[in-house]
Amino acid sequence: MQRITLLIGSFIFLSVSMWGCSQPQPDLEGAKNLITEEGIWKHVDALAHDSTMGRAPGTVGEQMTVDYIIRQYEEIGLVGAMPDGSFVQNVPVVGQQTAPGSVMRITQNNRTIHQFNYFTDMMAWPAAGQEEVNIRDAELVYVGYGIIAPEEDWDDYKGMDVSGKILVFKNSDPSTHPDRFAGNTRLYYGRWSYKYEIAEELGALGAIIIHTLPTAGYGWNVVSGGWSRERFALADEMGESDTELNAWLTYPASAALFTSAGLDIDQLLDDAESPDFEPVVLDGVRLDIDLSATYSQLELKNVVGMLPGTDRRLRDEYVVFSAHHDHLGIGNAVDGDSVYNGAMDNASGTSAMIEMARAYAHVQPHLRRSVMFAAVGGEESGLLGSRYFANNSPVPVGKISANINIDMINGFGRTKDVVVVGKGRTSMDDIMVEEAARKGRIVVPDQDPGQGFYYRSDHFSFARVGIPALYPNPGVEYHESEDFHMDVVVPLLRKIYHTVHDRPENVITFEGAEEDMRLLFNVGYRIINDDEMQSWTPGDEFEAARMRAIEQAR
Repeated sequence: MQRITLLIGSFIFLSVSMWGCSQPQPDLEGAKNLITEEGIWKHVDALAHDSTMGRAPGTVGEQMTVDYIIRQYEEIGLVGAMPDGSFVQNVPVVGQQTAPGSVMRITQNNRTIHQFNYFTDMMAWPAAGQEEVNIRDAELVYVGYGIIAPEEDWDDYKGMDVSGKILVFKNSDPSTHPDRFAGNTRLYYGRWSYKYEIAEELGALGAIIIHTLPTAGYGWNVVSGGWSRERFALADEMGESDTELNAWLTYPASAALFTSAGLDIDQLLDDAESPDFEPVVLDGVRLDIDLSATYSQLELKNVVGMLPGTDRRLRDEYVVFSAHHDHLGIGNAVDGDSVYNGAMDNASGTSAMIEMARAYAHVQPHLRRSVMFAAVGGEESGLLGSRYFANNSPVPVGKISANINIDMINGFGRTKDVVVVGKGRTSMDDIMVEEAARKGRIVVPDQDPGQGFYYRSDHFSFARVGIPALYPNPGVEYHESEDFHMDVVVPLLRKIYHTVHDRPENVITFEGAEEDMRLLFNVGYRIINDDEMQSWTPGDEFEAARMRAIEQAR
């Protein structure tokens, strides 16, 4: 009997083993090879064509873009990821258009001493949905970085009551303290959005950010070009507030303002680096301004397709790829061209994500988790589409293993490296390093951490609700030459970023993007099929949100 039992056991073992060997293996090479430069170009040419009119939110151009993406998803075989089976998640927003021509007047002894003009000297808009703003004789207080961060033992206000005052901020966050604010890596405290949020939280009348190229990371043309257009906010976040004014002010105008108050702007900008900084009242000068704005109600659109997972235990968990499909629409004409095509930003990333979906569809039976591909709207308006998706996810946030965000792929040439913005923050970075090494490549961190890029694209919306987020960027060590990045790529990016020059003809090649996306395919495949969900590095600022989300999903 024992011998018979052993024979039966051996037969079952061999049968199971033979069955396992007979199962088809995933054609990963064939899948990766579906991601091609030609395929990316096809979508970029369509999405960044003049006919889509810059893909601005709520426009015919956006609808054309949405329809195009849906056609691609359907052709690939994706299913709609919304609860009703559709591809589209509508995002209710409020549009605000500030009337041009306003003037910010600085007075002294009831006499106007400076007039700062809209667009050239300052950009200003109502802070909380007001149709009219009429500010007179407002007190100005310079608050340095304007940060309250108990975990960093930092408070720029030192107990001052700033209600009813206009706060003047230095942009960015402290960068000269190795043991504070992650050294020279910009955190969310350094984002312009934090400045406006903390001003509202403290009951200030308004907030003005001093613009400098080093603290902003972009020129005044980006500020004036971006904030002069219709701006959008999520409808459910537009509420009443005591804060009436948000603004940017050029450095020359700011210097004139400080000088009139008997202050040295450069000294005070330096002083903001100290934890002992105390607010400085701009004695003797006051601010007057009149603003008017009109409002519109509209819906942005997220386009979300899905490949269902096949593992009984893991198919109700998800990996979300994201890329924003919007750009800046129609703007001020330059040499007769007024279409902000957004070929690199971000027709390129959307195109790469579509091709990534095609590759994963080729191996769909071998995907243990479900995979979503979210083409989100409103990124250029403040990450609105991704924020709405994260806050109104069609699946529990605690069931989303990871987000992989694709924003501005490599349009310049092959590189020996690949950048991970925020390298070291998640468990995915080790996977990225291992897969890059298999191809003889290396993974390097963000080359300019002081610009806070981790807080400037759609992955940040996922991170805020606790989802581990990976944000790969093109490398900087090009095969062409050692100086190619600084001599060719950086000047070209400065020329095209948020300008009418971001057209397909100014892209050099997507050969490097093809290589990068095939690498990212390998990384994503491992994440999709990992036994465990991805995680934040212990102690990361988003770890607590992750724990809450997982608990709520149980």
